[in-house]
Amino acid sequence: MSARDDPRITPIGRFMRKHKLDEIPNFINVLKGQMSIIGPRPEQQYYIDQIIRRAPEYKLLQSFRPGITSWGQVKYGYASNVEEMVERLNYDLFYLKNKSIWFDLKIIIYTFFFIIKGRGV
Repeated sequence: MSARDDPRITPIGRFMRKHKLDEIPNFINVLKGQMSIIGPRPEQQYYIDQIIRRAPEYKLLQSFRPGITSWGQVKYGYASNVEEMVERLNYDLFYLKNKSIWFDLKIIIYTFFFIIKGRGV
């Protein structure tokens, strides 16, 4: 995880992140069956442990295949700390309770517009 003002991020990396081009390699994981296009964003185990201490319902997300984009991603965005991850969790839990092909299409449309507008950082 990196902060928005992280000095390690190059101008090319910032552009790629802003337009979600950094997610393209995840499509290989989709083809392998390890990820889904729509589903909860995967987190590192270090953060998962902290989130579960604050919000045990996070374990529900782990029973679903992680996704490249999610309701939490389009409604909340990237989370840069545990508090934000817990806040974003509510959107992902809402998605899981209301999962449908129409909801998936809505998420894909939102994601497309975020990519076009460059609202990724």
